[in-house]
Amino acid sequence: MKCLVLDTETTGFVEPELIEVAWLEMKSPTQAVGFFEQRYRPNKSISFGAMATHHIMDEDLADCPPSSDFALPPDVGYLIGHNVDFDWGVIGSPDVKRICTVALCRELYPEVDSHSLSAMFYYLERETARERLKSAHSAMADVYLCRDILKHIIAKLGVNTWGDLWRASESARIPKVMPFGKHKGMAIKDIPADYKQWLLRQSDIDPYLIAAISGKS
Repeated sequence: MKCLVLDTETTGFVEPELIEVAWLEMKSPTQAVGFFEQRYRPNKSISFGAMATHHIMDEDLADCPPSSDFALPPDVGYLIGHNVDFDWGVIGSPDVKRICTVALCRELYPEVDSHSLSAMFYYLERETARERLKSAHSAMADVYLCRDILKHIIAKLGVNTWGDLWRASESARIPKVMPFGKHKGMAIKDIPADYKQWLLRQSDIDPYLIAAISGKS
């Protein structure tokens, strides 16, 4: 079963459409055996906010294949990414297990003031970070940054299999404090029972928050 470290660039945060994707196929948690990088032509214009981040313009994509052409290779079982749910959604929410490096960084490095990809790279790879981050926000550059952060995560966790890493990610994704609402910032275990029951009746609550509220963390 294949494991890919994947990143995307998109038209923006509102109904994002794929314009660039890159991945590394990992033979082991530290060894890559293949890669892919491709730009795509979306059906909508790129927002100026997105353009300012990745510096891809609409005219750059005129001769690229349509974004609907993208598909994962066969037999992919795991996707790894920094805020992997965003990239997973952009590529069509395929039936794979997701490993979120930003959730793992928050769990393993609570002392860091920001857990963005660039901030974590400065924290973990300070000597090379400034030079490496000059090319950040292209999909392939961010894939390599994520892969290098992943090496630190794996060493700190002491895991040896993708399954173990996925289970650690699933645990890390369950919040410890309330992320929004009138009890924002309160430890979930201390939230009033009636508010927990109200949350559980809502239809759009994140499943990891449901697990925390239900005491399954």
